[in-house]
Amino acid sequence: MAIPTILIAEDDRSIRELLTHHVEREGFGAIAVADGNAALRIARAGVDCLVLDIGLPGIDGFDVLRTVRREHLEVPVLLLTARTEEVDRVVGFEIGADDYVCKPFSPREVIARIKAMLRRVGRPYTADAPVLRFGRLEIDAQAREARVDGVDVKLKPREFALLLELASNPGVALSRERLLERVWGFDFDGDERTVDVHVRRLRARIEEAPNLPPLVGTVHGFGYKFLRS
Repeated sequence: MAIPTILIAEDDRSIRELLTHHVEREGFGAIAVADGNAALRIARAGVDCLVLDIGLPGIDGFDVLRTVRREHLEVPVLLLTARTEEVDRVVGFEIGADDYVCKPFSPREVIARIKAMLRRVGRPYTADAPVLRFGRLEIDAQAREARVDGVDVKLKPREFALLLELASNPGVALSRERLLERVWGFDFDGDERTVDVHVRRLRARIEEAPNLPPLVGTVHGFGYKFLRS
């Protein structure tokens, strides 16, 4: 089973980075965006859970949620807001929210609520999820390690996230745009050549130095895919 991906839509950078850190530490994939337009675009592309701040710029969280439900996107939604009035919670639930957390919050509580929502929709995920293994290579999402012959090759955080995204979808061609969104986040202001640079570094670390067969294939004019082993 692919690792569940959590979309975090929060305009406060410190909160967004805090939640991303805790989500990834639990072994989930994370996509972080800062406005409602980006949140809606990523939700339409497909995620497993949406953590949605109500006070987003562009399209606010309530309108993002209304659109998600109107388009029948069956993704669990946790609303995150500084508002404490009962009417806001009632409105959120009436338009389709699955849960609600007020700021300030405990990141552990948010993670617990995400896990509960995933269980309810049949997407449970625990820290005991199996390590991905491809011949001599094993990828441990919980430990954030890529090991060849049992030895950690010491990938940098972005390199590991890129490898995990590719290896979680073996044989599937992933566009450079999708990899940017999944690994760097939608609000990343670089270009698609960033993906190419990181793929070259990744290949050097997991293919060339340990003398492994090719693991990351190029899909010319499109992106990359993890080669089945």
